[in-house]
Amino acid sequence: QMHLVESGGGLVQPGGSLRLSCAASGFTLNMYAVAWFRQVPGKEREVVSCIKATDGTTTYADSVKDRFAISRDKAKNTVYLEMDVLKPEDTADYYCAADRSYQHILAGRANYWGQGTQVTVSS
Repeated sequence: QMHLVESGGGLVQPGGSLRLSCAASGFTLNMYAVAWFRQVPGKEREVVSCIKATDGTTTYADSVKDRFAISRDKAKNTVYLEMDVLKPEDTADYYCAADRSYQHILAGRANYWGQGTQVTVSS
């Protein structure tokens, strides 16, 4: 079976850092585009960052540009989201998703989703 499992969330003070992990099992993650989404209850899900399978191109939401970085570790079949200079508005449930199609991911129609990990930024 194909699974994605996120980890690394938690409580952090404003200005702090966290690294989220998205580990895949049952398939080779580097053959898929992978995105991180976040959602706050009552609000729409937001694409935070995405990394293509083809050439490793990365994209970021304006709200996280220059603070977050997405990367792959092919040997560990894992994608990471390094989050620095965290702000209270970054508080959300974070999900990773994978799909062969980069466009499907951006449209929120990825085939594979993790269960989410909670990030809380508060003093």
